Amino acid sequence: MSQSNTQATRRGVMTAGLGIAAAAAVLPLAQSAEASTKQPSKGKNTMSSNTITTKDGTEIYYKDWGTGQPIVFHHGWPLSADDWDAQMLFFLDKGFRVIAHDRRGHGRSSQTATGNEMDTYAADVAELVDHLGLKGAIHVGHSTGGGEVARYVAKHGGNGRVSKAVLIGAVPPIMVKSDKNPGGLPLEVFDGFRTALAANRAQFFHDIPAGPFYGFNRPDAKVSEGIIDNWWRQGMMGGAKAHYDCIKAFSETDFTDDLKAIDVPVLVMHGDDDQIVPIADSALLSSKLLKNGTLKVYKGFPHGMATTHADVINADLLAFFKA
Repeated sequence: MSQSNTQATRRGVMTAGLGIAAAAAVLPLAQSAEASTKQPSKGKNTMSSNTITTKDGTEIYYKDWGTGQPIVFHHGWPLSADDWDAQMLFFLDKGFRVIAHDRRGHGRSSQTATGNEMDTYAADVAELVDHLGLKGAIHVGHSTGGGEVARYVAKHGGNGRVSKAVLIGAVPPIMVKSDKNPGGLPLEVFDGFRTALAANRAQFFHDIPAGPFYGFNRPDAKVSEGIIDNWWRQGMMGGAKAHYDCIKAFSETDFTDDLKAIDVPVLVMHGDDDQIVPIADSALLSSKLLKNGTLKVYKGFPHGMATTHADVINADLLAFFKA
């Protein structure tokens, strides 16, 4: 190849590269503008995703699939809407409209420096629900997402917006130990989470799913490297600052008054081998605070049982939804 041809080829590659970079820079702006003007979805037969922009300028990513009665899924820390894949596909097939969002600072939503606490999380959900025009929805929350559900339903769930709720391995009523909550986990446990996250988030986000989250540290556990990798992938998509702040949100927020205020039927599901949110100081207490709560305990199931035992959890969820 001659020198002139080589230079022309290089110029072509550089021009194409600059064009791609320019398109990549413009496209998110166009998508953001489209999201902000998008009319509320009424539920379609297509599988769609989009973002909304909240009042403080945060972009919240969400999936909205199918038609029928809406189910809104709230994920745990530090994951994303993808953690609900097994439930989203199952209930889509059963004729429900399934919706899941990435909490602010998590997944594909804005990596926020502020608002990483339960009141704002619940307010973000309220904006999403209003945007989508949801009525009679069922809200399902796992772990931190269970706290988000409790706060959302108590503060924003009136006027027919919510018909039922589910708390799976959920953090309410409060995780941290105190004089009022002597059975809780010591603050030092959560300080350790923060230290590990700040020191080496990538390793920390491998050790959690490889160990206690799914019970893979138990003798004779059937370890799935794919599940571990998927947890790590979701965690590393989010923002380190938001994840750091969220540790305080899920461990120190007191949901006692929220639970007492909820009138709709609530199913409380918890594994008795949950090593992340011990059952004695969570589900066993929450179920007593709810006006219309039902407790279902799963012998030997881990914190991440909606993934490891999706067939059992999905069947029980379906029965509760149809009751």
